[in-house]
Amino acid sequence: MLLVDSHCHLDFFSDEEIATLLDHAEQAKLGEIVTIGTRISQADTQKSITSFTRPDLKIWCTVGTHPEYVKDEVFATADEIASLTDHPQVVGIGETGLDYFYGEPHVFIKQQEFFRAHIQAAQKTQLPACIHAREADEDIARILQEETLNGGSFPFLIHCFTSSLALAQAVIELGGYISISGIATFKKAQELRDVILQLPIDRLLVETDSPYLAPVPHRGKRNEPAFVAHTAKYIAELVGMSETEFVDQTTSNFHRLFTKAK
Repeated sequence: MLLVDSHCHLDFFSDEEIATLLDHAEQAKLGEIVTIGTRISQADTQKSITSFTRPDLKIWCTVGTHPEYVKDEVFATADEIASLTDHPQVVGIGETGLDYFYGEPHVFIKQQEFFRAHIQAAQKTQLPACIHAREADEDIARILQEETLNGGSFPFLIHCFTSSLALAQAVIELGGYISISGIATFKKAQELRDVILQLPIDRLLVETDSPYLAPVPHRGKRNEPAFVAHTAKYIAELVGMSETEFVDQTTSNFHRLFTKAK
């Protein structure tokens, strides 16, 4: 199987840059890329980027509002979010979640409202919610549990995972997935590596979160989808698998979660 970059932001690049990045991605043996929405008002932009799809490299997208932007975006109901997923290349909901690193309590309350609406859209569509979690582990776990109890199970993943083992275990218990970024390759990320070693391999995905968080040996440079290959190789060695086995496993995991990506 070919590699999947399950989370990147192609809208942060120009059309010319995207063409070059996709050349690099094909050279790195990627078969699929998911470009993630950060503002619901820009859903059409995400959809348009999927037109860069190539015969051997599929481009998917998601629609949603990142917690960082809830101050600026108009609140969208679950029905309104769900209605934006009728495009064939829209395979997920988000980026959504909670980020308590910056901001004030009244903003955190608004983040929670947006988060619940995105979860409810994921319940309606059964498309996976792509969740951002930063300094908010307890509220993330609580809201996931409450919404599951209230509205039923739904597919989801925590992207760019850097949180606690406790949150990871809560995610796994609810049927969710964990996506690993290039942060795992950083010298000071031993706590994250310790958590990864305790996770079931059939719940792991890999991503770049490009243009951010380039993995070693490209740390400090602008990240791009091709660099997911470095993360995959590193994590394969960490968990004691061959690179081929790890790629096959994480790609299978991706398709089990992102069922619309066919």
